[in-house]
Amino acid sequence: MSGCRKRCKREILKFAQYLLRLLTGSLHPDSVEDEMEMATVRHRPEALELLEAQSKFTKKELQILYRGFKNECPSGVVNEETFKEIYSQFFPQGDSTTYAHFLFNAFDTDHNGSVSFEDFVMGLSILLRGTVQEKLNWAFNLYDINKDGYITKEEMLDIMKAIYDMMGKCTYPVLKEDAPRQHVETFFQKMDKNKDGVVTIDEFIESCQKDENIMRSMQLFENVI
Repeated sequence: MSGCRKRCKREILKFAQYLLRLLTGSLHPDSVEDEMEMATVRHRPEALELLEAQSKFTKKELQILYRGFKNECPSGVVNEETFKEIYSQFFPQGDSTTYAHFLFNAFDTDHNGSVSFEDFVMGLSILLRGTVQEKLNWAFNLYDINKDGYITKEEMLDIMKAIYDMMGKCTYPVLKEDAPRQHVETFFQKMDKNKDGVVTIDEFIESCQKDENIMRSMQLFENVI
């Protein structure tokens, strides 16, 4: 592994730690200032100003995210292999490979095999600070694996299996082997209003917003982002 790759991986893992702090609400203005004092941030002011306008992050938060993403790694993009390595750090008790693959594809909005800083910021902005409608749109895109505008039972099952695999065998109570399929059957009975075997985005959003049980089930998805 080259020196650049090692440094890049280290900085991306720092970036993952920043994400974790953001997700847990432990990234506050004071800590942002502390981080800024620790290192010089190399950034593109115009690009960050544009991202500030487009996302729900402040300029200071974007500067910290940018330093973790790009410092010592000029390419400025994360490929799927690195993304999977990062995710495996958070879920050592299970196999996060498949779920990380699906999640990577959701962030890779232009489907070029890499996630840029802009891609990640816009996705993260929705997941952390978006409206319910925005979050459900993003979730629908994750479940719609082939991006044809519909969620099939097979697609939802693939995602659910990936989530259960990632959570590992350490869940309590211990989950039955057919738990993912049962979960999907419950989803489809409530979401597929016209019983045509697929769920549209309107059906997905309407069902999630109206059914408290489905919204609680959605927390499984939210907790692993």
